[in-house]
Amino acid sequence: MLSMLTNVQALVQATDGRYASDQELMFFQQYLGSVSTRLRAYQKIQGAEQQIINQVLTRLKVRKPDIFLVGGQDLAAKWQRDTVRVLRYSATALLLDDSERFKDTLLLWFQTIMRAFGAQESCDLTYTVMQEVMTQHLNAEELRLFLPLLELSRTILGGSI
Repeated sequence: MLSMLTNVQALVQATDGRYASDQELMFFQQYLGSVSTRLRAYQKIQGAEQQIINQVLTRLKVRKPDIFLVGGQDLAAKWQRDTVRVLRYSATALLLDDSERFKDTLLLWFQTIMRAFGAQESCDLTYTVMQEVMTQHLNAEELRLFLPLLELSRTILGGSI
């Protein structure tokens, strides 16, 4: 599915000098139908960011106590910075209905780094657990829009593609 911004850009180019047809405007109705849910979810994620990260961290340590120990180093602080970045970009992609840009600008670049450090298992587990944690912060309608972005993160960063 094309993002809201991509659709607007295409509409502007396609309708240069003319009015848009009802068919060409359909994406606006679809987006506007979900914008309040997207905004509400974005604000909830923003407000609960630290709690979400802490819950994921705690669950990861329970499931795999040595998950952040690499070569005798504790990489939990690095994990936290990286995970906050992905969560923030995910929330923005949710707000703008822009999973393609999220994938192209962050996830594919970040995938290279995670693979270089052999962190796919950690990423897979992180975004699996984050999907579980999000059920405590978002309602069913919000989850329907947000979980696919976390699954995309898990799939790309976890090396399942």
